[in-house]
Amino acid sequence: MRKKQKIMLARILISAAMLIGLHFVPAEGWLKLALYMVPYLVIGYDILIKAFKGVRNRQVFDESFLMAVATVGAVALALYEKSGDYTEAIAVMLFYQVGEWFQSYAVGKSRRNISALMDIRPDYANIERDGRLEQVDPDEVEPGSLIVVQPGERVPIDGVVVEGASTLNTSALTGESLPRDVKKGGEIISGCINMTGVLKIRTTKEFGESTVSKILDLVENASSRKSRSEDFISKFARVYTPAVCAAALALALLPPAVRLLLGLPAGWHVWIYRALTFLVISCPCALVISIPLSFFAGIGGASRAGVLVKGSNYLEALSKTGVVVFDKTGTLTRGVFEVNAVHHSGMEDEKLIEYAALAESASSHPISRSLRRAYKKEPDRSRVRDVKEFSGNGVTALVDGVSVAVGNDRLMERLGIPYISCHSAGTIIHIGLNGEYAGHIVISDVVKPHSAEAVKALKGAGVRKTVMLTGDRKQVADQVAAKLGIDEACSELLPAGKVEKVEELIRAAKGNEKLAFVGDGINDAPVLGRADIGIAMGAMGSDAAIEAADVVLMDDDPLKIVKAIRISRKCLRIVYENIVFAIGVKLICLVLGALGAANMWLAIFADVGVMILAVLNAIRALFVKKL
Repeated sequence: MRKKQKIMLARILISAAMLIGLHFVPAEGWLKLALYMVPYLVIGYDILIKAFKGVRNRQVFDESFLMAVATVGAVALALYEKSGDYTEAIAVMLFYQVGEWFQSYAVGKSRRNISALMDIRPDYANIERDGRLEQVDPDEVEPGSLIVVQPGERVPIDGVVVEGASTLNTSALTGESLPRDVKKGGEIISGCINMTGVLKIRTTKEFGESTVSKILDLVENASSRKSRSEDFISKFARVYTPAVCAAALALALLPPAVRLLLGLPAGWHVWIYRALTFLVISCPCALVISIPLSFFAGIGGASRAGVLVKGSNYLEALSKTGVVVFDKTGTLTRGVFEVNAVHHSGMEDEKLIEYAALAESASSHPISRSLRRAYKKEPDRSRVRDVKEFSGNGVTALVDGVSVAVGNDRLMERLGIPYISCHSAGTIIHIGLNGEYAGHIVISDVVKPHSAEAVKALKGAGVRKTVMLTGDRKQVADQVAAKLGIDEACSELLPAGKVEKVEELIRAAKGNEKLAFVGDGINDAPVLGRADIGIAMGAMGSDAAIEAADVVLMDDDPLKIVKAIRISRKCLRIVYENIVFAIGVKLICLVLGALGAANMWLAIFADVGVMILAVLNAIRALFVKKL
């Protein structure tokens, strides 16, 4: 692409220099024509070839054909009038090529910006063999292999850290500059850069299934899914170009014919010149180029912000979002249960948590892990004996010789220990010590830091209604919804129930507003597919959810939903600005051209000038930092 741009720039400069130089050459007649044809062919030979191929292939009506007819016609008129003024014909072709070069440069620049940002494909993976690191193609690394990532290198494949600790630069994936720490046992995704320590990673996926491959695939294939605006422009150009060619032909033939019938001089050269001007003005390249470029830049800008949009049709739909439906666990909450409170304890809270954590130390249940995290130490299993598990109820054990019972209401009733009920939202863990009630611990899912802010920002962005769907208990759902300011909460739903609720909300939507569903789990995949726009949490979301979604948030931050909507609306605003501007200017200039009030120089502005302004406007969609 860059080589072609350099060649085109050289042709433009050579042709412009020759055109200026010819003004000082005292040539006349056929010699002057021959001299002027040199810069004309230097700058326009490829347009003439494209026009000829279009006619040969019966695909006549495109901008190359319009430019060829207009410029060849201008040369023919100069010969007919014996004026020797070939400057206009060469200038039309020259400025058209300037516009094409500018458009090519703008598209290339936006592509390079996106490519540089998304340049996350690793060139190799380090495998340790015989005490030495060997670089291999990431495609050759099997799941379960041990790879080494040194400081400054890009993580090639998703996996789990088995040795080492480091800081990761995840900006290419999430759009955020804040580094993330990782240590032994932590999950790590491909595409981020290891900044400090050496990491040994046990791979969990093949390279083709890893995060980096999926991101690249999404970005590369996004342009294949066209928006309604792009489809409209394509259809518009197919009808518009033949129509203006027919109008130009009519303008060249009908007025002179009528004048002849009225006994007036035909003035063929005047009307042919107007028709040629009309053709140059009518070229639809400003629309054909700027609209797809606007969407391409919008998708690129969203990628820079850590939001992957799978196609311009989804970007367009996102701009019309009126209802946002959230899954709860893993979307608005972290999906990690933590100890939130200790109630009715007759001892220090830390001591009660210690007893509970030691009694549950042998269990892998999420509740047990939450207790151990709250204990903040590695449980000493030698202090625990006679562990008995009561399925669905809890456990009993001897801890330092003390009989400890840890479980729910049913365990307390089973052991005959009177307990105090709790009205807090969450999972209630009762503790009994030597047959006496010692208090209870409240464990609940933790709301993400930006969830409440995201819901408020969505309302500020014009979203009419927010809804939360969850399989959790009504008490928990209502408390989370109230805390976050969500309009409606639907609880105790199975996956099929979530789909039914989304369909009900879609039917109740007003006008052409769209419904967006945000989720992260495997059970969210059917709902993501059913919603007008499915938005998946990409960092911690399941593969099924990411596959089913239309938009992927790379860092699981709910605030990115608001940013995605604002990016889409900015992009659509730019698209509509370009459509109105380009069509408006062209219609005015077409009328002026038909009336003889516009010459070739105005025609050049109506074509090349409008295209350059539209392209410049389109590139604004790439910049989204302040949104």
